[in-house]
Amino acid sequence: MRKTWLLGFGFFSISITWALYNAFVPYFLEGYISSVAMIGFIMTIDNYFALFLQPWIGSRSDKTRTRFGRRMPYLLIGMPLGALFTALIPFHTGMLTLILFMVLMNLAMSLYRSPTVALMPDITAEKNRTRANGIINFMGGVGSILAFGAGSILYKSNPSFPFIAAACVTLISMLILMRFIKEKRDAPGYTAQTEVKTKISFKGQLDRTTIFLLAAIFFWFVGYQGVETLFTLYGKNEMGLSESAASFSLTFFSLAFVLFAIPSGWLGSKYGKKRIILIGVTGLFVVFALVPFIGSLLLLRVLLIIGGLFWACININSYPFIVSTGSEESIGTRTGLYYLVSSLAAISSPPLLGQLIDVFGYSILFYCAAGSMLVALFCVSMIRHPESLNRTKNKNSALGV
Repeated sequence: MRKTWLLGFGFFSISITWALYNAFVPYFLEGYISSVAMIGFIMTIDNYFALFLQPWIGSRSDKTRTRFGRRMPYLLIGMPLGALFTALIPFHTGMLTLILFMVLMNLAMSLYRSPTVALMPDITAEKNRTRANGIINFMGGVGSILAFGAGSILYKSNPSFPFIAAACVTLISMLILMRFIKEKRDAPGYTAQTEVKTKISFKGQLDRTTIFLLAAIFFWFVGYQGVETLFTLYGKNEMGLSESAASFSLTFFSLAFVLFAIPSGWLGSKYGKKRIILIGVTGLFVVFALVPFIGSLLLLRVLLIIGGLFWACININSYPFIVSTGSEESIGTRTGLYYLVSSLAAISSPPLLGQLIDVFGYSILFYCAAGSMLVALFCVSMIRHPESLNRTKNKNSALGV
């Protein structure tokens, strides 16, 4: 697990950068654009890159053969470029240069995000991947919390300081990964995987299990993304909360997720990923269904804490699950598929739920989120994939059986 904590620095830097980007770039855009809708659209650039570039990069990394490994070349190119354009954002001279630096930063980060994620299953045995995913998500969550805390202090001193700090963290993380993660040494079966140049395609990955799992991922992200994006408006307009009380309430959900990230990975490893995901989806369905009936701020925050625990059960186990249902040679491709459907949900959910709120009022938000979880629950229940048999198959493959 030592390698997992070291790999976590990659996720730590990504989380810090995205948190600072989402927190402070809208302030820069506000100086040039009066439409909040347009600012929101520009801020979703990363989701469009994730939709098209990350699946291709993930699949491409499966076929890459260099002396540095399969994934590391993308990190060695993408991370310095990402750090450079992140640092340049606050030094824009107008709207054109601001948009240019934003696009270039998103392009650079798209180069290494999927390969960084794919490194975890590469260097981790299948039976340990849920625990490893819990660790790296924990480090990512700590990075986000640190970004909001320290980032606001740095921003008050000078708007450029948070972005320069994020760039430095990215470069330091790259050096740590270069120094301690060696794919040819750390990835089980790396030599065998590089010798057998199997042609991997997206179409070839879409078996029954994968289709139902991708559908489940899409629907639970539709529910989650909609609630995350529109919750503060719901709290203000439906429950009568102040803007600060509504936004602060959402931190209870995020903090519970971060604290339960490692335990949920352990539970998935011990009792099976599908079982823990089913518990998480069922629990979050109940939480979302109950929220419209809650009038107390205290009870709302208690429900959000419980919801964060269930979300950890889902999110920590879902990526290792989709990787485990394919071959070791298709890890990057399946990572790309994971980001494809989650990005589709992130792009489609907020405007769709926003339209429904315009028609039916804010109370519809959590009913729709609960409905999405119910559809996701059906999709997961339709998956027929005995994990124990998959572990045996992977073990036999690694032994050359």
